[in-house]
Amino acid sequence: MNGFVSHTAGQFYIDRRRRASRYNRGWMLLVSEVTRQVEAFETESDGEALKSKNLVLALLGWSPEPFSRETYTPGHVTCTGLVLSPDRAQILLVHHRRLNRWLLPGGHCEADDPTIASVAQREVREETGAVLLENAAPLVGIDVHPIPAKHREPLHLHHDLIFAFQAKRLNTQCSAESRDVRWCALTDFDRYELPAPIRRAAGRALR
Repeated sequence: MNGFVSHTAGQFYIDRRRRASRYNRGWMLLVSEVTRQVEAFETESDGEALKSKNLVLALLGWSPEPFSRETYTPGHVTCTGLVLSPDRAQILLVHHRRLNRWLLPGGHCEADDPTIASVAQREVREETGAVLLENAAPLVGIDVHPIPAKHREPLHLHHDLIFAFQAKRLNTQCSAESRDVRWCALTDFDRYELPAPIRRAAGRALR
């Protein structure tokens, strides 16, 4: 096989021997560990999630710097937190200042993030001030989507991994990156115009 990735019958297959020995130089995150988690994610009948999963695996297998926000071709890994309220009846949203819409808190990886789930956990705390239970954070969604060009950043893709958390209490604090932070009832997804990947991730988190 030439290179890291081949495409057969709609699936990406990664050269495991080369991938397992490859570190993202200067980062604590291991490509092999993130790849393992993505491979284990069950998309079931979610065709969009399956396509995104394959794109993330391709990125992890091919890109020398998949976690760096400076990697624009085709893009880089980002992480998002789907935070359930203490009674599991609401999810936490931020009104994104740049994109001008309601979304889940999340953002870019940093070199000292110890695990891929901790990226989402850090972003949740920074953007919302939420205090989270110290439970395992399962991967509940994968969504590859375009980010518009801005200043020196060209159009590129965010290969987003969505992890589920639960808050200890409802207290929040809005950061400078957002216009507002709000708890959204599970019946209000249409009101906040939440995209389908967020809705499906919430469904998985509640199982």
